[in-house]
Amino acid sequence: MNTRTIARRAALAGVTVTAALALAACGAGNHPPAGAGHDKSMSTPTGVPTSADASAFGDADVMFAQMMIPHHRQAVEMSELAATRAADPEVKRLAGEIKAAQAPEIATMSGWLAAWGRPVPSPGAELPHVDHGMPGMMPDEDMTRLASASGREFDRLFLTMMIAHHEGAVTMARDELSRGVNTEAKSLAEQIISAQQAEIDTMRRILARL
Repeated sequence: MNTRTIARRAALAGVTVTAALALAACGAGNHPPAGAGHDKSMSTPTGVPTSADASAFGDADVMFAQMMIPHHRQAVEMSELAATRAADPEVKRLAGEIKAAQAPEIATMSGWLAAWGRPVPSPGAELPHVDHGMPGMMPDEDMTRLASASGREFDRLFLTMMIAHHEGAVTMARDELSRGVNTEAKSLAEQIISAQQAEIDTMRRILARL
């Protein structure tokens, strides 16, 4: 399987995420269980909070966090491989920056889900509505291939995969901006779009010179 095939498969994996988010938006579980005290806002008949308070959240916000956590975890896993397998110093530096940025975001989103009374994805675990596919998520066989590569081959494969991975994260973040109601989640979505789009540009430049 060449890097173009990997990128194409990663892009195709994102086709279903909009449908998954649309289904989630139809749910009624837009606030914590009664008495939990996390959602202090009034809700519309559809269950969407009307308050601008940071504690207000909807199903799209929950979906965003539950999908972005495993997505970030895979990016961190890919970045950790670069420490011992990458040959290009710029690839190693960029991988370190990706890990440093996304690991704290995983902790932040996990905290939101806990506060909202929603399941926090565990590594390798499946959650309802999260099995519809995430844009840019690499299948196991591609992760295995990346882990077995080294040197210049690793650099090219890492960049190709991470570009597709970042593009998937940007897609999910844009969905959150259009569907979400939680102010903190939407703020993180904006940060993800800005940071990862800049990293995509950097990776394309590095890939062009390799």
